[in-house]
Amino acid sequence: MAITAGMVKDLRERTGAGMMDCKKALTEADGDMDRAIDVLREKGLSKAAKKAGRIAAEGIVAVYNDSDAVAAIVEVNSETDFVAKNEKFQAYVSAVAEQACKSSATDLDAFLAEPSIGDASKTVADELNAQIAVIGENLKIRRFQKMEAANGVITSYIHMGGKIGVLVELATDVVNENIKECGRNIAMQIAAISPLHVDQSEISEEYKESERQILKQQAMNENPDKPENIIEKMIIGRLNKQMKEICLLDQAYVKDSDMSVKQYVASVGKAEGANLSVVRFVRFETGEGIEKKEENFAEEVAKQMGN
Repeated sequence: MAITAGMVKDLRERTGAGMMDCKKALTEADGDMDRAIDVLREKGLSKAAKKAGRIAAEGIVAVYNDSDAVAAIVEVNSETDFVAKNEKFQAYVSAVAEQACKSSATDLDAFLAEPSIGDASKTVADELNAQIAVIGENLKIRRFQKMEAANGVITSYIHMGGKIGVLVELATDVVNENIKECGRNIAMQIAAISPLHVDQSEISEEYKESERQILKQQAMNENPDKPENIIEKMIIGRLNKQMKEICLLDQAYVKDSDMSVKQYVASVGKAEGANLSVVRFVRFETGEGIEKKEENFAEEVAKQMGN
């Protein structure tokens, strides 16, 4: 497969590796981007922790809490950061979050087709088109998620004016301000550290084995003279460290690094006399995985002047 300059650029942006290293990795992987990332990781050349694409699109994330036990989170994209900071756009996104919280839709198509809570004569899609006409930019409701707690509380956190949003469900038989504060602190942790799982029980054995093989090749490349039994011990240590980094409860608590998040939750539960645990979370980051069209500002201004 022919390796293009665009593919090399994309891989370099995703991993931080050098251009020639990216080209070699893509050639070895026959153009498979995910495999090329693994090749770079095996060689210790990738500076990226995940296979996520570059964060580029504009817009904001918003949350809406209908009650302690029901909340929703949405991401709405715009073309420019100017619109994302516009009060009219922000008010619209807040309304979309409220719609999502009161909706029974489970996918985006169904959500867009349902009547708008602001005007039942319009669908959510109609209202979106009306906002596009008023604001003058292409807007997109990209995703939403509604969360309901069967026995507990939902807490939320918005970071940097909507760049990141988090919902956390806590199972608890006691609901008070201290329990809610615990949930908000955990949501802040998730916004800052971006875990992938609540705990290691959510990680598949297939994923662990895949990571083990990558770490093994990496260790062998770094330590070609070490015997296999030493390599295996190195892999165990590295894999355990990696699993802890991506699991919320195993992470060091950001407000007190002497304890883990699991220990923090346990301490709050004990203090409040509650059976307290983290059930699930969702984290949206604006533009996550969307490649933004690059513009030459000077050329764009010249084009507009010419028109």
